[in-house]
Amino acid sequence: MLIKLSSSVDSMPIIKKSIKGKDASDRGAFPCGTDIDFTVEMPRALGASAVVLRIAKDGERDRDIALDFVNTEAGKDVYATKISTSQLCGADEHGLFYYEFLFLRGEDTLFTDTRNFVDYTLERRSGRRFLLLVYRQDYKTPEWFKGRTMYHIFVDRFCRGQGDVEKREDAIINDDWDNGMMQYPEKNGDRLANNMFFGGNLWGVAEKLDYLKSLGVGVIYLSPIFKAYSNHKYDTGNYLEIDGMFGGEAAFKNLIEKAAEMDIKIILDGVFNHTGDDSLYFDKYGKYGKTGAYSDPKSPYKNWYRFRKYPDSYEDWWGIDILPKLNHTVDECRRFFTGKGGVCEKYVKMGIGGWRLDVADELSNDFLDELRQTVKKASSQDAIIIGEVWENAAEKIAYSHRRRYFRGAQLDSVMNYPLRNGILAFLIHKDGEMLADVLKSIYASYPKCVCDSLMNLLGTHDTERILTVLGDMEKDTSDIPNSELAVKRLDTASRKNGIALQKLAATIQYTVYGVPSVFYGDEAGLEGYHDPFCRKTFPWGRECMELVDHYRTLGKIRQEESVFTDGEFRVEYACGGVIAYSRYGDGTNVTVVVNATEKSIRYDVKNKTVDLLTGNEYTGTVCPCSVVVLK
Repeated sequence: MLIKLSSSVDSMPIIKKSIKGKDASDRGAFPCGTDIDFTVEMPRALGASAVVLRIAKDGERDRDIALDFVNTEAGKDVYATKISTSQLCGADEHGLFYYEFLFLRGEDTLFTDTRNFVDYTLERRSGRRFLLLVYRQDYKTPEWFKGRTMYHIFVDRFCRGQGDVEKREDAIINDDWDNGMMQYPEKNGDRLANNMFFGGNLWGVAEKLDYLKSLGVGVIYLSPIFKAYSNHKYDTGNYLEIDGMFGGEAAFKNLIEKAAEMDIKIILDGVFNHTGDDSLYFDKYGKYGKTGAYSDPKSPYKNWYRFRKYPDSYEDWWGIDILPKLNHTVDECRRFFTGKGGVCEKYVKMGIGGWRLDVADELSNDFLDELRQTVKKASSQDAIIIGEVWENAAEKIAYSHRRRYFRGAQLDSVMNYPLRNGILAFLIHKDGEMLADVLKSIYASYPKCVCDSLMNLLGTHDTERILTVLGDMEKDTSDIPNSELAVKRLDTASRKNGIALQKLAATIQYTVYGVPSVFYGDEAGLEGYHDPFCRKTFPWGRECMELVDHYRTLGKIRQEESVFTDGEFRVEYACGGVIAYSRYGDGTNVTVVVNATEKSIRYDVKNKTVDLLTGNEYTGTVCPCSVVVLK
């Protein structure tokens, strides 16, 4: 545990946490039944006469536990106590706790204050506390997912494949794959039809499996594929029908079969919080026989939605009236998705590897509990459940309620947006300390099995392209009209710099704990500003091979080095534009050193090592804007 000295004291105590004699000072999530040993080595110069552990279950009163004096060694008083997580949790068998240490002195009391649940200072007032997450003993995440590489595909923009597809009269088909201009609103927030299609389909995904395999991809995450009006499909029309423009069920089954032959799993996007207004269930425009909630007051789906004043005033998702919100308090509605024979079970039994849950924060505890039970049973515990959560999911509060995603009955993983934020802060602002804090805080607050399964992303359909962010990082685009952003490209110098930085970003993404998720085309050098400009067609035949080759090397390293599957993690150094960290376990140690500065740096290692990225022996120097992966 690294210690930051506070200016108010001359020396610092060392706080250690261990489980059955093994150091666990950088961890904070444990299965119920674990006994945690806390040891404090307190310099006598601190002038403290006692040490107290103050702990509270989230939302409840504090409990003070005085540590026992053990002995004095080399001018340090040693104190210790043992905490039983079973006693902390009681019958619940899980819980979230916050704690701090108090050092009692004659004149005042000093309190620990942590910024990342690992490092701390001593202050004269209570500050941020350490986190302790206790989860159910039987909680585990799918082993097959760990160590793989994920590839996120926006189906309409990836590849036009050969196979039967539906042709819709109300859809605009843009035949110019390489240069066609997509629809965009005049200004952000304006209504947009999103009914222009470029023709990407599931046949095309299957045709590109060899390419994906060359990148080391073992998981494909598809944007929504159920029948819907829009090109993005987040406005579901029928959950039980694969969209005909993507090739329908025939193309889907073909993809599942072909991917399985190559040991590639398919994950679907579960948009279960809302439907489209143009859907079987709502049917605002009467396209589904006028049996939906809007078109028929006696519809069996009417109570699946919340109408303020029937039929035109209803709850929707974030004020977007084309996305009426589902009412999951209605058992029939909720279990349509979560129950036996429901949507989730249907596709798991068809062979998918799991679900990514859209806006997971808006799905109730009952919904997530039932979904997990059904999905795990249908897949013999094998399918993975990933939630869209943008913050630290261990202490997430949504709609005034603390969520329990990682207590053992809901999610296996989340989208790791905090990592993306940390990487951008490091590469753009040279804030290695922030990236280190993000890495430490997540590692200290999630169960280890979750850390190994995190969806590590640099971009999605909701964010600007990573190459654009890194290449255009000093320019403010907030006042640039969409008509200009639609055609705006990086100049030669900016693109070159962006590519160099993206290689650093991708290396971090692939080598920290978790599973890297590549948004289609990022590895090929696609550019694009905010939605919808981040959803351009894949540049087949025009790929940036410098990036493609780098991603292939990273994929190969992950496949060959088991330490990236579930190895331990430790930050070794972080300052300004330099960060170093290690992955280790089973006698293997890999150290990653990233230099985002404009000067060469020296970083010494004890033993002779080879840079896995180049195959060259490491000389001790890391060049400007470069990275080494040392073994």
